[in-house]
Amino acid sequence: MRREAVLAMIVFALMTAVLTGCSLLQDGQKAQNIAQTAPGVSGDIPEDEPVAQVAAQVSPSVVQVNVEAVQRNQFGGAQEARGLGSGVIYRRDGYIVTNNHVIQGANEVNIAFADGTTESGEIVGTDPYTDLAVIKVDREDLPAAKFAENADLVPGQLAVAIGSPAGFESTVTSGVISGLNREIPPELSRGDTSLVDLIQTDAAISPGNSGGALADRSGEVVGINVAYLPPQQTGAENIGFAIPTDTAISVADQLIEDGEATQPFLGVGLATLEAETAQQFDLSVESGALVTNVESGGPSDEAGVEVEDVIVAAGSTEIQDSGDLLGVLRDYRPGDSVELTVVRSGEEQEITVELGERG
Repeated sequence: MRREAVLAMIVFALMTAVLTGCSLLQDGQKAQNIAQTAPGVSGDIPEDEPVAQVAAQVSPSVVQVNVEAVQRNQFGGAQEARGLGSGVIYRRDGYIVTNNHVIQGANEVNIAFADGTTESGEIVGTDPYTDLAVIKVDREDLPAAKFAENADLVPGQLAVAIGSPAGFESTVTSGVISGLNREIPPELSRGDTSLVDLIQTDAAISPGNSGGALADRSGEVVGINVAYLPPQQTGAENIGFAIPTDTAISVADQLIEDGEATQPFLGVGLATLEAETAQQFDLSVESGALVTNVESGGPSDEAGVEVEDVIVAAGSTEIQDSGDLLGVLRDYRPGDSVELTVVRSGEEQEITVELGERG
């Protein structure tokens, strides 16, 4: 069996489009419209109840997204369909982040706020590749959540999920961050593409939670809940996923500014290099982003990147795992060039890749 085939069997990796470009809002706009700090904690909640404290801080910022759509039935006729999901208030001036699959195909969107009021919403833009969307309501001074930037998450830390599973608004579940840099295929993400660089949590996520908040102990939103593994299909319990807020911020800012988000495309399959894998294949490094596949004719292929290259730096940033690389490339746009440092056959090489656009 070829070495590449063996490698593919022991490393779970999917062809990935590296996510998102830069934030496009000016600093003044951010200071005015986007929460700079998490809301304070009421003195009525005991200090030894961290989940209750987080719920009190974040719940006012989480909304229920009710959608109506016209769908075609199996006989070609039109029929009305209703659905619901969740969303998180991103800006005080009416912008709400949710999942693309929550509002996909909707011809009417209504937002139910935690205070019991409702408002009609307008879809500003959608990005199916990251499964994110932005909705706008005609209301000012909304209780925007604090979206964490460059959150330094670690497995085992507290995670609180808030949303509207089965229509029960402001439902709170808790658990921990179970893993980072996860990938799930389209059949599990309810979209057309694989989702990458996800946060895994064991806080219960159910239908209706999609688009809701995953928050940390400080009351900052660290992820937008997006999917879970159905136990009846997989046999796995309490495995849910959220999109990191770095991705959500970047995509939301682009959608608000332009109505669309561009996706820098590296054209490789990536996996985090583990020490055990490095030892098995006698690699000279024990960490980095391992290239498991190179798309023929793609940007990396044209630049000379090869399967089994280990990417250890992008520009001046050290790469310890595939998530590091995805994070760095959020600051690039299609057409930009990025200098990758790769280890091949024990030696470092510099390879400059001109990023394509995810199509």
